[in-house]
Amino acid sequence: MGNISEGDDVLLYLDGSRTYMIRVEDGKQFHTHKGFIELGALIGVSFGSRVVSSLGIKFYALKPLITDRILKTDRRTQVLYPKDVGYIIHRLDVGSGSRVVEAGTGSGALTMALAYAVRPDGRIYSYEINPRFQRVAMGNIERAGLLDYVELKGGDVTQGIDEEDVDAVVLDMATPWLVVQLAHDVLAGGGVFASFSPTIEQVMKTVSKLNEHPFVEIDTIELILRNITVAENRTRPQTRMIGHSGYITTARKVQNDGK
Repeated sequence: MGNISEGDDVLLYLDGSRTYMIRVEDGKQFHTHKGFIELGALIGVSFGSRVVSSLGIKFYALKPLITDRILKTDRRTQVLYPKDVGYIIHRLDVGSGSRVVEAGTGSGALTMALAYAVRPDGRIYSYEINPRFQRVAMGNIERAGLLDYVELKGGDVTQGIDEEDVDAVVLDMATPWLVVQLAHDVLAGGGVFASFSPTIEQVMKTVSKLNEHPFVEIDTIELILRNITVAENRTRPQTRMIGHSGYITTARKVQNDGK
């Protein structure tokens, strides 16, 4: 993964529950309850190296993964968990060159993951009605180095989508059922619709609307993530877990009968 340069983002790893996303700048310090770290001392060392704080505590300097950027993003809205993001990207079947419409952008967590998946030749068109959220998202996406693959668009997606023949439409908004017809209009044949909804009432309205239009493979799932503590003679599921975060509904566009 190379060596650390000034201006790079670095994930400082202390232990499984304590990590810190920092930007390397010469002459600055990063302070924690475990002492401070001279950020300039990281310049030129390889990712994965051990770093010792002023109190002699060991950290590791890791290259941030897209998962780290999602979890450490500047948040103004609820951010999707990686478990949901990974499934959505899998179901959308997006890769380099894919064109995806997203709404709403929120803090940009899903946007970053989508942009990472479609680079270098794809494009994410992300609609957000709240200008304040959009400004935050732009900062997060830019920091991740993914802004070149994203077009941030203001306005209400329920009033129209500018793009045509896109590979996927993904919605993280309160009223996804209002976009079903528009999504069908702009999707290429066989393209994928996906929506993330916290409540089952939202899902019911969305699925009902999908059934009124030419979509197949309409499916709704919920993902539960449970970590396992692994240690000799005491391996067991952890007491705390990520339970309900939301429901993911997906469907595929087909043509009207007779067309």
